Amino acid sequence: MTQAIPFLELVDVSRAFVDDDTQPPALSHIDLTIERGQYVAVCGPSGCGKSTLLSILGLLDAPSSGRYLLDGIPVQDLGAAERSRMRSRYMGFIFQAFNLVGELSVYENVELPLLYRPISPAERRQRVERALERVAMAHRARHRPGQLSGGQQQRVAVARALVGDPELVLADEPTGNLDSLRAAEVMELIDDLHRGGATICLVTHDPRFAERAQRSIHLFDGRLVGRTGLAQEDSRLAAAVPS
Repeated sequence: MTQAIPFLELVDVSRAFVDDDTQPPALSHIDLTIERGQYVAVCGPSGCGKSTLLSILGLLDAPSSGRYLLDGIPVQDLGAAERSRMRSRYMGFIFQAFNLVGELSVYENVELPLLYRPISPAERRQRVERALERVAMAHRARHRPGQLSGGQQQRVAVARALVGDPELVLADEPTGNLDSLRAAEVMELIDDLHRGGATICLVTHDPRFAERAQRSIHLFDGRLVGRTGLAQEDSRLAAAVPS
């Protein structure tokens, strides 16, 4: 029987930002496999490498060494144009700071990822309207981000992430700027994306939200120090957490 190809696979991945032996790498010798359709939480203290890991998975950054295979394709050395194409094909992003374009309307912000795809204006319109309805923001389509609350802006950001029907959703502290009620609403939207078949990688420092995932991986000082979740997950420690 042919073994299935992992959806995301990191092999001995490290990321260093300065050429200084006294500065530890942001990520060090990470081995990680994520299967299609899984919901994975990335946990750890501030500065441990969570966002760097997500940036590499999202092709926003590249490892200093090691291999990254996306759906079996080696992507660590792709050029900017090919990385952009892969992001458009596979991914949706949700950021803590929303990252909406203030000069554009809600509708135009959600439409942005589709402008890089060879689809008709009519299909773009249908997708944007459907995405806004899904997050209950269709009535705000002509507003600008500055006219919305933080919770509303994040719902627009979720709509932008889902408008292209991505196979992979990367969420970096998506509730960090929200109160508890709005945070719960956004997490329910992310849960709904997973129920629809998307693979979710969620960076969070909140254990309540990590518990919603099928798996959790734990980073400390750039190293993978523990994993919990599905039965097939290897629970061995990759490195010891200093006492």
